[in-house]
Amino acid sequence: MKLVRHGATGDEKPGLIDAQGGLRDLSGLVRDIAGPALARDALERLRTIDPVSLPLLPAETRLGPCVGATRNFIAIGLNYADHAAEIGAAIPAEPIVFNKAPSCIVGPNDRVILPKGSAKTDWEVELAIVIGARASYAHANEALSYVAGLCLCNDLSEREYQLERGGTWTKGKGCPTFGPLGPWLVTLDEIGDVNDLPMWLDVNGERMQTGSTATMIFDVAQIVAYLSHFMMLEPGDVITTGTPPGVGMGRKPQRFLKNGDVITLGIAGLGEQRQEVVAFDDWTAKVAAGEATN
Repeated sequence: MKLVRHGATGDEKPGLIDAQGGLRDLSGLVRDIAGPALARDALERLRTIDPVSLPLLPAETRLGPCVGATRNFIAIGLNYADHAAEIGAAIPAEPIVFNKAPSCIVGPNDRVILPKGSAKTDWEVELAIVIGARASYAHANEALSYVAGLCLCNDLSEREYQLERGGTWTKGKGCPTFGPLGPWLVTLDEIGDVNDLPMWLDVNGERMQTGSTATMIFDVAQIVAYLSHFMMLEPGDVITTGTPPGVGMGRKPQRFLKNGDVITLGIAGLGEQRQEVVAFDDWTAKVAAGEATN
């Protein structure tokens, strides 16, 4: 299944994508794509529904982040061997773990706001895991049973904050709008080989990242099992799993996002995103004029 959340920012409703790509409303059957709705038995019940029986929504309906009520937004750094080589970093012996603020989560096509004074905001196409059941001390051979599905994530990063301001990477990872998720939460049965998914990202139509989950150092099952030994994973938690080569920081010369840029990205089977980049001052002016909605 491809599950979505649709509607105005902060008031999203549950939905799904039918076989013809139409957006169907699920709000008469479940409260949200969140919490208990992500459990295995709840997903099985949704599979029994004929999508044609659900209200069809206009194609232009806004899509919000594909999972709601996320309490933990966890990220894995340097998890692609070719990306580590790109920036001259050693292959980590264990996953590098940091946090993104849940407040940074936005819809797949919402605007990205450059932080005030930012000069080094970067892009990262990533595969994200959505947890569907409480996991603690899980083994890798059972870890996928705790996963509700996967989605596309743009792990936006302010590199000065992340690397030049001291402390942890978290500083540069959780700025408002730095976590677009979706368009869809795709259940594992629809994905195929999780360890061989092509992925890409363009800026202004120019290809920046081309990669595959085949070069991940730690795969989805290993990541879920590993994290569950350090924290309780809960339904709705999101884990974004690292990026392939082609980030702005790794280019020579380096290149970062600026006002007016357009980012497009995708992962095979998980859909595509499109974000317009807006400078902080321009966004503030739009909000003051009542011109900004998302």
